[in-house]
Amino acid sequence: MVLDQIQLADGVSRVEIAQHTGLTPQTVSGIVRRLIDEGIVHEDGARTSNGGKPRTVLRINADAGRAVGLHFDPVELAAVVVDLLGRPLVTARRPTPRPVDPVSVTAAMAGLVDEVLAEAGVQRSQVLGLGLAAPGPIDQHVGMVISPPQLANWSRVPIKEMLATATGLEVTLDNDATAAAVGERWAGAGRGVANFAYFFLGTGVGGGLVLGHQVHRGGSMNAAEFGHTSVVADGPGCYCGNRGCLESLVNPPAIVAAAHRLLAAADPPASSLAEVYRADPLAVDHPAICLAAAAGDPLACTVIDAAAEHLATVVVNVVNIVDVDLVILGGHGIRHVEARFRQAVVRALATRPLARHIRIVDVALSPLGVDAAVVGGAALVLHATFSPQVSALLSE
Repeated sequence: MVLDQIQLADGVSRVEIAQHTGLTPQTVSGIVRRLIDEGIVHEDGARTSNGGKPRTVLRINADAGRAVGLHFDPVELAAVVVDLLGRPLVTARRPTPRPVDPVSVTAAMAGLVDEVLAEAGVQRSQVLGLGLAAPGPIDQHVGMVISPPQLANWSRVPIKEMLATATGLEVTLDNDATAAAVGERWAGAGRGVANFAYFFLGTGVGGGLVLGHQVHRGGSMNAAEFGHTSVVADGPGCYCGNRGCLESLVNPPAIVAAAHRLLAAADPPASSLAEVYRADPLAVDHPAICLAAAAGDPLACTVIDAAAEHLATVVVNVVNIVDVDLVILGGHGIRHVEARFRQAVVRALATRPLARHIRIVDVALSPLGVDAAVVGGAALVLHATFSPQVSALLSE
């Protein structure tokens, strides 16, 4: 708890820690002394508040250890080495090997870990652990990936054990969106925020919830599947069994399909993409549409804004249900059009939630950007090592 207070604050004194935690000053001093002796915390000058006695400021020693993060996406693998503040030191990306089978993917991830550790000049003895952000659903109790919809032949794969054997590191596993939320809590827009919802838009749409400073995982440890909230009752069928799910309306294939429908119409709207589409429809892909929308292309803006409105509807539902203080948007799926998505969500939160007359929920774009999930993987290690878990505290 003491270390968590020091990590969350930009400099904090022993007295302030005691006030925030309810621990006695003597207990705080004893714990801080041990943390300083172990090199995890250091004293960083003094400050005076309200004309009182100067208080010594405590901060995390960012160089006291390292954590490795991995993000396994069906399209791309990413690895990162971070310091104790969650700041990336080295990041590397590689296409996910084909075919996407567990043995090949595990070997590729282990090789990527070797690469980033070597480039960062970090010995394995300095590494606290390896955090893997993987497609869900995840069985946390046995460390398995359980039949992810976008990964054939991945039924009950013991990826945690496989990766630990391949790397020699202790592995922490979570779904990619929850990992990204942990990354935001540790080193992003959610730092110090008690209650926030994170929306991860990538190959699919996932989410994470932090409630009362604790990551909320739910009974099966797979909470916050925001992408499988039904938005359109008679919408397209989704692989999850529902119809009109957010993911089926806003993921990259859905955005491409919507743009192609408009471009293929008898009288298509004016667009810089029209000539490209006539020459090669495959060239009008998701990045091309997002770049065109960022440049103000009317057709591309229409498609992106429609997707953003669907997202805004789900955000309003989440805010009404769990009453968070902040909504964070991130992921590579909104690259170049982050502002348009944020504007739609801001408008919706200002006009639609029931509690809007009490306070309007803030909306932030992830400062971690496309690295949210991989940094989140590393943050899983830091969070498990250094942040207090309510269940553990209550059991003591």
